[in-house]
Amino acid sequence: MSESYYTYYQSPVGLLKIAGTDHYISELSFVDNKQQIIYGEPGVSEVMHQCTEELIEFFHGSRRVFNIPVLQSGTEFQMRVWGELLNIPFGKTISYLDLAKRIGDVKAIRAAASTNGKNKIAIIVPCHRVIGSDKSLVGYAGGLWRKKWLLDHEFKIAHGVQTLF
Repeated sequence: MSESYYTYYQSPVGLLKIAGTDHYISELSFVDNKQQIIYGEPGVSEVMHQCTEELIEFFHGSRRVFNIPVLQSGTEFQMRVWGELLNIPFGKTISYLDLAKRIGDVKAIRAAASTNGKNKIAIIVPCHRVIGSDKSLVGYAGGLWRKKWLLDHEFKIAHGVQTLF
């Protein structure tokens, strides 16, 4: 069994907790209060260092796809949903209904939405790219303001930023 490590990264959308092993990232979550911070000896594996570097590149606009290995445990259905999230292109969105269709079961829209909400690897497994069928921003564990920020950030990078000066 691999040793587990964790560290924190201060991002433009707040403090992020990164957890994983020597081989993969198992958690990338938002830290909203001090009770969530683990005090003690954090460790940083090479994979976690790579994750931090890729996040810095993402927030600077030079990275659109993450190469960092990730692993989260779940049912076969959950794994299919999380795998499909990785297929949503940078700067694009799909609806929860689209997500259910992509996994092959339009009737599984609620289950797909619930699984999307259980994603433990925010940003890298881009659950923020799933929106309501009416194009509204709904359901983001990190808060809707973060979802909006991430989508705006990606849209600006993918489609160019127009400035007057």
